[in-house]
Amino acid sequence: MVLFSSWHAECVKFVKKFNLPLLVTGGGGYTKENVARCWTVETGILLDTELPNEIPENDYIKYFAPDFSLKIPGGHIENLNTKSYISSIKVQILENLRFIQHAPSVQMQEVPPDFYIPDFDEDEQNPDVRVDQRSRDKQIQRDDEYFDGDNDHDAS
Repeated sequence: MVLFSSWHAECVKFVKKFNLPLLVTGGGGYTKENVARCWTVETGILLDTELPNEIPENDYIKYFAPDFSLKIPGGHIENLNTKSYISSIKVQILENLRFIQHAPSVQMQEVPPDFYIPDFDEDEQNPDVRVDQRSRDKQIQRDDEYFDGDNDHDAS
């Protein structure tokens, strides 16, 4: 048995050790010759299964050409990612994560808005004055808000 070992596969092994639910998705930048190898090896890692280096005959054998083995031919590929590029990607990811809705019963803290949205009282609004779309959008209540105004007595 020859085990495939790569930096990518080692990352999967590392994250798997946390024993948390894990969703593994592709990214890009692979060559078509290596993507089948990469995902085969990582599927084996996720299933705690050692895979032989030799690929048995199957309908997808052409994707393992030219040597029809799991081992990816060695070679050095220069990392062309700059520190500033990696930093900008990190900032973008963290910014996107801020806006993901949390799962029920998972403790998270609400991120306050950058500006104050005043409460509107429909009874005090003049029915003869047209309200612009932005003002109407501010009046929409969130689906996960369970209490309204006077009914919100958390500190009793």
